[in-house]
Amino acid sequence: MTEQELIAGCQKAESKAQKCLYERFASPMYGVCLRYLKNQMDAEEALLNGFMKVYQNIDKFEGKGSFEGWVRRIMVNEALGFLRKKESLYLSIEDDHVQVAGSMGADHDLAEGELLELLRTLPAGYRAVFNLYAIEGYSHKEIADMLNITEGTSKSQLSKARAMLQRRLTGQEAVAS
Repeated sequence: MTEQELIAGCQKAESKAQKCLYERFASPMYGVCLRYLKNQMDAEEALLNGFMKVYQNIDKFEGKGSFEGWVRRIMVNEALGFLRKKESLYLSIEDDHVQVAGSMGADHDLAEGELLELLRTLPAGYRAVFNLYAIEGYSHKEIADMLNITEGTSKSQLSKARAMLQRRLTGQEAVAS
């Protein structure tokens, strides 16, 4: 089934098309949800709620940009909404910025699972901003709009998340679960 056929079928609420859409996107979108949420049950719930929103709003897909990108945005928003309900999105407004010299370093060869575990240890606000900026590719302005914070706060939270990750990678900071 082509993407166009899949979208048309879902717009007609055809169960075959809905099943196909789920099978095609469930795995990568589960990964998206899992990056924001600390446990598998929460990620699965956000994923299922996200798919319900995809099915309910598929008529709103205008064909601008990729369909997968549209689905991803719904999943990110669903995961952020779930995160807001489950954890305090501690997004402090601070003037100081933690300066990190360069990126995390090329000498760290982390498996995807290890990186995911490390990201889960970040405070919810740091984790959300880091995921939105470093992984999803949103700008600080877009993040600020999504999380109802200032661009400066987004930049600060990203800087602090990077610093915390770097300290944990180099063993300078213990991981608190």
